[in-house]
Amino acid sequence: RSERLTMTMRSSLFAIPLEGLSWSEIQQRLREQATLVFWIVTVNAEILVAAARDPLYAQTVRQADIRTVDGMGPWLALRLKGARTTRLTGVDLAEYLVQEAHTQKLRVALFGGSSVVGQKAVHVLRERYPGLEVQHEAGGIVAADGNMDEAGEEACQRLTFFAPHILLVALSHPRQERWLARQLHQFPTVRVAVGTGGTIDIWGGVIPLAPRWMRQWGIEALWRLIQQPRRIKRVLTAWLVFPLLWLMDEVKR
Repeated sequence: RSERLTMTMRSSLFAIPLEGLSWSEIQQRLREQATLVFWIVTVNAEILVAAARDPLYAQTVRQADIRTVDGMGPWLALRLKGARTTRLTGVDLAEYLVQEAHTQKLRVALFGGSSVVGQKAVHVLRERYPGLEVQHEAGGIVAADGNMDEAGEEACQRLTFFAPHILLVALSHPRQERWLARQLHQFPTVRVAVGTGGTIDIWGGVIPLAPRWMRQWGIEALWRLIQQPRRIKRVLTAWLVFPLLWLMDEVKR
């Protein structure tokens, strides 16, 4: 019991457990446990900072079934604690899930983002994966607590009729996690649900994917900052605020 507790402490940050699974491990779970629903949160430094500041949001993140390690900051922090986890970005996970859907003949739903960008993303995915059944819904206005307006409710009804197996939600944190906590039950056919942040924007051509070498070194945020200078606050949160909060949290322990 003591050993299990130690491993749990090593693989958690700010009291958020991080399984840090690789795609192959997630894929194995999906195929072996086909009757279960998997809600996956791709945890980066910004999500952890938000969870550290908001206990209710932290509780929402803990409700998920799997928490992957997205950002380089959390990955390094876990390594320093002695936990060996895999870094799997939200962009890569979303692409793997679409590939899996194409192979297994599953339907994919995209929720969030603008209608124009969403339709471009759908077009790109259909060209990349011929025969893929994919549908996008912009979803109207989603509040910070995950509640929707009437347009969002209507979008959910259309997606329910589409009966997706994979649901990718692009609302950015904390809205996408809170939305999933509230709305996932509306989609009885869904097997995997993930908050994917800006992935739809990448598929839709709004932002080009970071060069491979930047992704390998875990500095995609710098690429996004170059493309969108307004993201400076988010970058500072990941590169400055998160390390400071983590150090303070470790000292307390």
